[in-house]
Amino acid sequence: MKLQQEYQSTTNGVHSQDSFEDRFEGLVDQISSVVVTPRRNIRLALLGLFAQGHVLLEDLPGVGKTLLAKTIAASIDGEFSRIQFTPDLLPSDITGAAMFDMHKQAFEFVPGPIFANVVVADELNRTGPRTQSALLEAMAEGLVSADGNIWPLPRPFMIIATQNLIETYGTFPLPNSQLDRFLISMTLGLPGPDEELEILRRSGQVHHQVAPLLSRASVVEMQETVAKVESAPSVREYIVNLAAASRKDAGISVGVSPRGSAALLRACQAWAAFAGRTYIVPEDVQDLAPYVWSHRIQVGPDQDIETGRKAISSILEWVPVPL
Repeated sequence: MKLQQEYQSTTNGVHSQDSFEDRFEGLVDQISSVVVTPRRNIRLALLGLFAQGHVLLEDLPGVGKTLLAKTIAASIDGEFSRIQFTPDLLPSDITGAAMFDMHKQAFEFVPGPIFANVVVADELNRTGPRTQSALLEAMAEGLVSADGNIWPLPRPFMIIATQNLIETYGTFPLPNSQLDRFLISMTLGLPGPDEELEILRRSGQVHHQVAPLLSRASVVEMQETVAKVESAPSVREYIVNLAAASRKDAGISVGVSPRGSAALLRACQAWAAFAGRTYIVPEDVQDLAPYVWSHRIQVGPDQDIETGRKAISSILEWVPVPL
């Protein structure tokens, strides 16, 4: 009862989310018509878009990661870009560089592939730390510093980075500072028999271009709506208690940072808006903590996303939930 009163007191002045929910579910429907994956995976991937964050996918090749990103971009009338990360990739290959214009007899900045609304950073861990760091500023600030100038990136802006599970030779592990910039980490996973049959059925059809369902301006407006979703003090305290528990857990060598706590709160705001609510409930925290925090903690030398997710799930089992 106390928690319910807290929710009611925090929702004053916040507009109804019905139109938000309708637009969001329509977007999920359209993406589902193209990408064969559970709707929950699509909803998780869209967290990066509407919570103004980025998504890290750790999966086997060929499960539809690029198709998912392309479909999201097309559905919001956005620009799509794909960067294949290789050992010889340079930072300027991502951000762009000044090129000499023979007609104007002057150098002009030519934007790189990072200047798009949805960017796939494919096999991010196959390039060196210097090139990986070229993404940090873009991910954190939404801008690029190049040629002595600052260039803003388009809005909305989301990076979907991938790294493979089985190919480890010649890779450069992502540093904690970069992992911390991803809002969530997830896997699409291998399809079940029925899903794989549906993939084969669709592969024999003529592919039609997805029509834009939302404008980029509408997405920015929805991002602003997400930022207005309220949280009760007890929910914020719950997040802080979970983060503190991760730092004290004997099985976790590096716990969740304050930035991780803020990221979870931001993700929960979007998750609540997806459900048509103007406030966060503890169930939102429980749903998303394994996805928002699994890549931010250190469990062991051979840790993957699933290992981190299990560690966070175990903490959720014993930290008291607000009543």
